[in-house]
Amino acid sequence: MRPARTPVRRLSIALAATVLTLTGLVATSTSASALDAANPGPTTATATPLRPRIEFTMAADGSSGATQGGAGIPNIDSDKKTVYTYYGDPGTGHANMTSSPYITEMASIAATQTAGLKAAYDQAVSKGQKPAIVLDTDDTTLMTYDMEVAAMHFNFDPVLQNTWVQEQLFPATPSMVQFANTAAAMGYTVFGLTGRNDDQKAATVANLSKVGYDAFTAGNFYTKWTGVGASQQPAYVTCAAVKCTTVEYKASTRKHIENDLGYTIALNVGDQWSDLQGGFAGKTVKLPNPTYYLPSTNLPGVSEPKLAPRSHFWMKPDGSSGAVQSGEGIPNIDSVKKTISTYYGDPGTGIADKTASPYITEMASIVRSEIPRVAFDCFVGRLNHKNPAVILDTDDTTLWTYDMEVAAMHFNFDPVLQNVWVQDERFPATPHMVSLARVAQLAGCTVIGLTGRNDDQKAATLANLARVGYPAFTAANFYTKWTGVGTSQQPAYITCAAVKCTTIEYKSQTRAHIEAKAGGNYDIVANFGDQFSDLLGYHADRTIKLPNPTYYLP
Repeated sequence: MRPARTPVRRLSIALAATVLTLTGLVATSTSASALDAANPGPTTATATPLRPRIEFTMAADGSSGATQGGAGIPNIDSDKKTVYTYYGDPGTGHANMTSSPYITEMASIAATQTAGLKAAYDQAVSKGQKPAIVLDTDDTTLMTYDMEVAAMHFNFDPVLQNTWVQEQLFPATPSMVQFANTAAAMGYTVFGLTGRNDDQKAATVANLSKVGYDAFTAGNFYTKWTGVGASQQPAYVTCAAVKCTTVEYKASTRKHIENDLGYTIALNVGDQWSDLQGGFAGKTVKLPNPTYYLPSTNLPGVSEPKLAPRSHFWMKPDGSSGAVQSGEGIPNIDSVKKTISTYYGDPGTGIADKTASPYITEMASIVRSEIPRVAFDCFVGRLNHKNPAVILDTDDTTLWTYDMEVAAMHFNFDPVLQNVWVQDERFPATPHMVSLARVAQLAGCTVIGLTGRNDDQKAATLANLARVGYPAFTAANFYTKWTGVGTSQQPAYITCAAVKCTTIEYKSQTRAHIEAKAGGNYDIVANFGDQFSDLLGYHADRTIKLPNPTYYLP
């Protein structure tokens, strides 16, 4: 049952409505009654489970970032860990070349396809056909993982890629040498068809030969034109626009192999859907690749619904599902990035839209919902002399890190660069959280900061918070982590199971200290954070998880 609207409750809700109106979160006509109707009161609040989501719906083009909410987007750090597990990468960026879930899956695919080669070949020959197989290169015949991860950190660099190509650094994709050589020995003509360009053709054919492929020659290996000198678009490739799509280039080339050269393509193998779309192959086989995604629209009038990316995923935050999921069952890194970009209104520059985005809308909704509850708890707590407090984490709880994480770091955390941003006070306020902090303070709460930033960053962080409008923080009520240097040492009130404290140990024990007499004897009525590790470990009446798919701190 909803509690009666007592005078105390009416006053706290009226206070919340006033501040919400002043800060623009609600229209000026919003009343205390309207807010009260949306807020059943603290006695009926239900606690959100403090564990990450594991099921996701994600379109390959990133569009689901407009509808899924932050918790519904696969976290990119968890996605990376899942990819590492799948490739047997211990975190160095180098795949295990002996044993991994990826190697096991590739062996199964190759074995299945090899088993069908003889029957398909005999059938083609019986019809007077010249049977052929078409193979893409990157992650179909040559494995790019170490380049993509150890060298590029999941951020494609064409200059670095060309270095790897020219120096022939790629190992063979697991099980594919034996498959291709078996097909060639059986009588198939094996064609290579790659998005690499003509300037990379000689080095690619040499790399293929170096790792054991017998079937490829310059004559049966197709690379893309550069538009320079003699490297021009072939007459057999037709495109709707000046720049051909991958599907136009590859489908037209397969059509040329069949119609002009007289072959019958029994099998077309690639790691991207755009390698396979557009027809001109008796059968297509998609190889797993969660490390990058190269989209391309299908040919006009061609519908191939089976040649489309998966959109439903299951992923554990610790990356362990990479041991049991197929490559197609792991959210693709590039698609995750695009989904995050959509969510933050980022047009692809790494800079979030500061005015309107699904993220800003979701934050507004969370704050609009929480402000009446915070106001009530703070007001009643102060009235009853309980010394109420609200705990706020910093990064992506009070200060917004997206532009640093994406534009500056490209989703690869750099502590040196992070410290530059901290000391320069570059962070804007997390959308609408200034309003919440002001309401909490006006309603009678002490607003306390509890962050993973260290003592050397405390002064700059407090200055940044004040600069973007937070009124409530002081050095005494802002907790940063010790560095272990000089006077910045682990407090006596924190004990840890190992030499290095976990985030949960540090934050939960600090909250316990805050609630104890030595820390001020506060009653923590609400604890806000963007990471589950900000919230776990008790010592708060209520915990509120803010959305953040850009990094994960377990």
